[in-house]
Amino acid sequence: MQLISSSLAEETIRKAKESARKRTNYNFHVDFSDPINRMLNAMEPGTYVQPHKHENPDKREVFLVLEGTAAVVCFDATGEITEYTLLNRNKKVYGVEIPPKTWHTVISLESGTLLYEIKDGPYSPLDDKNFAPWAPREGEAGCDDYLTGLIKKLNLGNFFKAIS
Repeated sequence: MQLISSSLAEETIRKAKESARKRTNYNFHVDFSDPINRMLNAMEPGTYVQPHKHENPDKREVFLVLEGTAAVVCFDATGEITEYTLLNRNKKVYGVEIPPKTWHTVISLESGTLLYEIKDGPYSPLDDKNFAPWAPREGEAGCDDYLTGLIKKLNLGNFFKAIS
């Protein structure tokens, strides 16, 4: 049995806060060949997850909120926002399942945000994600501006300021 305890949650969140990327994960799957990848994903405000989709091979992705608040945003093929939701257990929105071939990103809106992520496996870094050509790559110039722009388009600026 693998527990998702408060000590594991706190340790994963601490590592995210100390990470240059402002996020980290804790894998429950032992091997990348596992047919179901399961992990804790700790994210801090300001981390940038380049929009992507899981296609060829097609994979579903599920996010369940354990702590904090995250926006999950979906896009069309040109990068226009098609829908979004805020995951926050106090607001009773606990999770979302993203179908294969769907452009999406996740935005941490609160320090200490912790998600449980489930994704079809196996994991292969060569074909796990198709990154959106209309968004900057992680680490490139423009990531902060792109992230700030999404937050503004979604009218989450006041929320983001209030909790960051």
